[in-house]
Amino acid sequence: MMRRPHLLYLAVLVSVAHGIGLESKKGPLQNKVLDVPEATPVPYPIYQFTSAVEGVSSYLVSGETEGKISISSDGWLYLEQPLEWSPEESHHLEIEALSVDGERLDGPYGVVLHVIDVNNNPPVFSSSQYSGSVREHSPAGIPFLQVSASDADDPETPNAHLRFSIENQIPNPTNTPYFGINSENGEIFITEEGQASLRARPTLTYKRGEVRGNADVLKRKFDDYCTPKSLVPLEHNPFFTCVQRSETRQMNLLQDPDYALIVRVEDLGGNSPNALSNTVRVNIAVIQNLWINPGPVMIRENLQAEYPMLLVSVRANDPNALYRLLQKERAPFPFTVSEDGEIFVTGPLDREEKDMYILVVMAEDEQGVQLEKPMEISVRVEDENDNAPLCDEAVFEVQENEPSGSVIGFLRAFDADEEDSLNSFLNYSLRSQTPTRPSNKMFHIDQVKAKIQVANEKFQRNEVPQYELLFSVSDGVHSTMCKAIIRVIDINNEIPIFEKNDYGTYSVPELAELGTTLLTIKATDADDPGTGSSKVEYHITAGDPHNLFAIKLDETTGEGTVYIAQPLDYEVQGSYKLQIDARNPEPLVIGVEYDERATAVVVIRLVDVDEPPKFEVEALNVNIAENFTVGDLIMKAEARDPEGKTIKFRLEGDEQGCLQLDVDSGELKTKAALDREKVEELTIKIIAYETEGNKQESEMTVIIHLQDVNDNYPVLQNKQGFICVQKMTPLTLTAVDTDNHPFSEPFTFSMPRKSPNWEIKPVDGTSAQLILKKKPSTEQSISIPINIKDNDGMGVTQKFDVHICNCTSLGYCYIEPEAHGWKMGLSGTIGILGGVFGFIVLFLIIVMYRIKKRDKKKAAAGGETRAML
Repeated sequence: MMRRPHLLYLAVLVSVAHGIGLESKKGPLQNKVLDVPEATPVPYPIYQFTSAVEGVSSYLVSGETEGKISISSDGWLYLEQPLEWSPEESHHLEIEALSVDGERLDGPYGVVLHVIDVNNNPPVFSSSQYSGSVREHSPAGIPFLQVSASDADDPETPNAHLRFSIENQIPNPTNTPYFGINSENGEIFITEEGQASLRARPTLTYKRGEVRGNADVLKRKFDDYCTPKSLVPLEHNPFFTCVQRSETRQMNLLQDPDYALIVRVEDLGGNSPNALSNTVRVNIAVIQNLWINPGPVMIRENLQAEYPMLLVSVRANDPNALYRLLQKERAPFPFTVSEDGEIFVTGPLDREEKDMYILVVMAEDEQGVQLEKPMEISVRVEDENDNAPLCDEAVFEVQENEPSGSVIGFLRAFDADEEDSLNSFLNYSLRSQTPTRPSNKMFHIDQVKAKIQVANEKFQRNEVPQYELLFSVSDGVHSTMCKAIIRVIDINNEIPIFEKNDYGTYSVPELAELGTTLLTIKATDADDPGTGSSKVEYHITAGDPHNLFAIKLDETTGEGTVYIAQPLDYEVQGSYKLQIDARNPEPLVIGVEYDERATAVVVIRLVDVDEPPKFEVEALNVNIAENFTVGDLIMKAEARDPEGKTIKFRLEGDEQGCLQLDVDSGELKTKAALDREKVEELTIKIIAYETEGNKQESEMTVIIHLQDVNDNYPVLQNKQGFICVQKMTPLTLTAVDTDNHPFSEPFTFSMPRKSPNWEIKPVDGTSAQLILKKKPSTEQSISIPINIKDNDGMGVTQKFDVHICNCTSLGYCYIEPEAHGWKMGLSGTIGILGGVFGFIVLFLIIVMYRIKKRDKKKAAAGGETRAML
């Protein structure tokens, strides 16, 4: 009885110390679920149960106590040892109330204790130290290394939510971070400052076949670059040993890193002062990057040189890389690349034919595997002044009374050299005027703008009806003579006059076709016929803000035809009052003005028609990928009824049954997977129809172009063959790919590993030869893995079965005679014969037995006969 007061007192002390209210931890004895934090001080009171049954003297706990959970005689459930959290950690207990004699009075009741995680485990990195390398000039933001850490706390709580950060960068000469880290996943990348500033330590470059750090290679390089040569042996030359140590260091950069990062990981999401953390060192070596784009490259057109001419060189980081060029455009491609990455131009270039080329350089190993990302080098062709200006004969008009300085027109000339360059900058000058009356300086031309102006206003049409001018147009190197005719016309002192100023009202259905003629108008001018002074032009100057109507001029009769230029809509506007003005292209003389005689009006009245629904567009081309998600929206048909009637939609022409159209909204979606290899283009019609009245309808054509995606890989057409030992003729491998360019041919054939016995040589874009290099001593059947990739690099390894055999004279495998499975041996034959013989003996025994039995019956019948006789 002394234990109970002690425990109660202890529970009170612990509860007060931890700020736990005791009243909230008491209740009746019943089934209950309780939360208990891990790593608590002990003894730790959990809950006090009180039974409502009279005579209770003590309580008993059983179940998953693990020796850590007890209950006092007054019902306090408490911990004697702290609990530890683990995933789904819980303790299932049973509590019952006992009498003084130990008999059960109440219960048992089920109590479940859930252990709640507390943040008592710091994060732990998966490695005690990390090392990585990054090439100089690498793009910013691309991860090159990742650190990882784990936390033993509950991953569903902030206790295990980890965040990474860079604590320090050593060295940091500019106080600028060259590296960044993804706070969520620990991926390390270089910053934009790092992209611009990180440089590898100086090192040597190696050619094909040279091994980095090899002593013999270093000696050759030292002899090549260090002159004069010393008589001191290289092993004792301090300069050589320095280079050798440097190259040895280049082979193991991480033992002597360029940068060290101190990376910190914190739990609680890194947002709490109580977060637990850990740090780790990350060693980073900056390694040399030789794969640098040398562009843009400039080359002058028509360059006289010895071809092929070296244009530029590229170098992969692998000295044994093989190089090739890809052509992006279907055009002449005058470039080649050597195995050492030297790019040559094969002949002179013409800028007027093509002013820029894009060279895509690939660096690959002997198996065709990319060693570097494809590099695009732009080659710009610089212009040379190799084109003379061009011009056509021009005709202008000038009035007799044209004042000095008036602009007659502009001389048009063109130079095919580079636009906005000195090679196409043109200079104009007037060389001659015919005739020269009344002055040889009647005209002037602006040297730069080619603007022809009146220089002398004493034109006399009766004496000189026209002038012929010769101009010199020069680009500084080439000159061209251009001709212009200047016609002298009568002064424009008469205005055009309409036959009538009011043409009345014209009615037209709103659905009249475009180009429908509404009326013909005419105005006449009393000036000199055939000149700009008498020519009449018609302009709609009021009443048609949307340019629904237009006027076509008949040059012969001078009449103007008013016609419909754009669709009409009665619901938008029912009538139009057009004001039409007649004007001359030549200016009127001073003192003469256009008046009401040169203006006419006409009223166009629209007749309302019950129109069918109208689509916003009548035809639509849609491009979607063939792997378009089923159920996604392709497009939405937009239509309305001019009279405001309710419309619905229906779909026609879906022969593949892969589309569905919402009848109310016009939304077109896919309902089945699309496959461009089955059909490249879907042409359907969407019909919009009225649900009332005349139920008119209209249609919209939708063409869905399925864009190819690389969802098919090249497949061997034949997967087996034989080779005759006598000739060893190569086998032809042919593959097909149902994708389109650029996801199909040309194919790349290779073997996953080099083989001393087999070799693959390309034939064309779809075929290759499988060559047996060594003659085997016996016949063999071999399964050879062939890797086939399409132009996009997609492919799989496929098995090709080859039977190597002796062949007949006809070139087929010879098969020697051998025992057939259906022929039996001696034991089988004896067994069959024994069975047949036994059957015959059994048959004879049965026959003899039946004959004997019949004879007995006959004998018995004979005795009875004799007795009767």
